[in-house]
Amino acid sequence: MTASQRSRPALLTPVVVTSALVLAACSSSPAAPTDEAAERLTASVVRTLAHDTSSFTQGLEISGDTLIESTGRNGSSHVRISDLDTGSELRQVDLSENYFGEGMTVAGDTMWQITWRDGVAFARDPETLAERRQVTYDGEGWGICADPDTGLVMSDGSSTLTFRDPVTFEETSTTDVTLDGTPLENLNELECAEDGSVYANLWQSFDIACIDPKTGVVTAVIDARPLWDSMTSGERSGADVLNGIAQIPGTDHFLVTGKLWPTMYEVRFTTPK
Repeated sequence: MTASQRSRPALLTPVVVTSALVLAACSSSPAAPTDEAAERLTASVVRTLAHDTSSFTQGLEISGDTLIESTGRNGSSHVRISDLDTGSELRQVDLSENYFGEGMTVAGDTMWQITWRDGVAFARDPETLAERRQVTYDGEGWGICADPDTGLVMSDGSSTLTFRDPVTFEETSTTDVTLDGTPLENLNELECAEDGSVYANLWQSFDIACIDPKTGVVTAVIDARPLWDSMTSGERSGADVLNGIAQIPGTDHFLVTGKLWPTMYEVRFTTPK
């Protein structure tokens, strides 16, 4: 990859937080009733940001003052760190063409990067991206996020979330995800939000599910179709599915994008008008 291909336009300006903590639009609660219909929300755009159209986005996360993105496809999978304020690339590590990269997350002093059908997870230094070790797992890897209470949360495209030890990557438990009492398939990229909920892109749709990880119940569904509709027909022609979600720390704002999308959106999840 040439230097020009790896450079990116500025993405972000500093985020001003006007309160100590603004909670996310939906929250997890172990007492949430399982028969209550999920709330329907929409993605309201706060601002638009540049996104690399060569990035087949599989994972998106904010860690400290950096934005981390992992991408897929054999021969072009990589993980990249950019400055959160300026968007300038700080470092990138490419996977061997043998691997199809998927989601990644930072858990403590380790970054975990998973692969699709290769059954391999890479433990990396979260600052240098240097590989420390590899572990193997059964099944497919799609999305992953880290929660300080529950550890790693991982999806495999089914309706099941798998919880893993953040140090060993060993499976500790699973939960079945349901929407209005029905199993919800195609759980993809994940974001562990500050309020304890897990957000999941739903593959081949414009929906994002907000999940209570304690019960597996979907408490809200966010329609992100307006983001797609805001792009021109030319921009949409080269774009793939919605994928990539990261909460901006200390706010109820999220960064959302898609595979090969020209735009990343800063959004809030609101009630449709």
